[in-house]
Amino acid sequence: MLELKNVSRTVGGVAYIRDVTLRLERGSLNVLLGPTLAGKTSLMRLMAGLDVPSSGTVWFDGSDVTGVPVQRRNVAMVYQQFINYPSLTVYENIASPLRVAGVDRDRIDAEVKRAATLLKLTPYLQRTPLNLSGGQQQRTALARAIVKNAGLVLLDEPLANLDYKLREELRAELPRLFAEAGTIFVYATTEPHEALLLGGNTATLSEGRVTQFGPTIEVFRKPADLLTARTFADPPLNTIFLHKGAGHFRIDGGVDLPVPAELSAIADQGYTIGFQPHHLSLAPRSPEAVGLKAKVTASEITGSETFVHLSFADARWTMLAHGIHGFEPDETIEVFLDPRHLMVFDQAGLSVRPRARAA
Repeated sequence: MLELKNVSRTVGGVAYIRDVTLRLERGSLNVLLGPTLAGKTSLMRLMAGLDVPSSGTVWFDGSDVTGVPVQRRNVAMVYQQFINYPSLTVYENIASPLRVAGVDRDRIDAEVKRAATLLKLTPYLQRTPLNLSGGQQQRTALARAIVKNAGLVLLDEPLANLDYKLREELRAELPRLFAEAGTIFVYATTEPHEALLLGGNTATLSEGRVTQFGPTIEVFRKPADLLTARTFADPPLNTIFLHKGAGHFRIDGGVDLPVPAELSAIADQGYTIGFQPHHLSLAPRSPEAVGLKAKVTASEITGSETFVHLSFADARWTMLAHGIHGFEPDETIEVFLDPRHLMVFDQAGLSVRPRARAA
């Protein structure tokens, strides 16, 4: 088990990590989700022992390893900016941690070939990294992490340089591999959809703080606050400010949304509501859906779907519509919102209730 207890990291007066407490179990997959500069890499470096926290402690399997250097920990780390030994072949790059550990030759050969098969590197085992593409070099670095059989594996946006098909295959295969070995697997990404595809647990980060940690689908469906909901949304979360009163949410412009029964007792005051782009639709999906007249600002066709950018009252929304739709700018269309899918946040940005509906 890896535990971070009230860990902070400050460099030159700048706080990179702020009072983070996390507990990661063996055999678990843990996603660090947040935008660039949220603190994901800084947190991984503290987990690995590459950096020492300014305050707080790091524990591994019940032992305080704060300040223990990475060389004395059983850790593997792969960055988006891959690192390989340029003078060694792909085979020797992958085998290097096993040779350092004194593993016998037959086992080294078996482990290298297993990892090479998984990552489709078998034809390139006798090449040096300079004779590989960027994606092949990244796969070599991943293979080296796999064969090391480390207790803690840290992958910092490791699939960004790979083609789509292989990226999808590895997203499914890597968590299973590390879980079977009892490894603590930590995966950093800026992409909410990647966190959902990986599953496991997710910690959402913003400006060096962990805003929420828990099972990935629960964090997505039941964000604790508006900041977490915005972190876990791509395209951006749709929001609008409204007031509750007389059993309705009143939106500027005179539109009323019925208040779900479980929220009937909340105070009559102002709230921010949030909802995902796929919760707007061109046709009602339930009897509770409310029609809203919105103005189109732009349309983006992406294969079989269309992102429709909308202006409603003072808000800017995005709708994910199935099919190809060629709406014109400034065209007014009717869109439907189901109030059962609303996330409601008070004036401090805290969730009024967890979301209960499926995504």
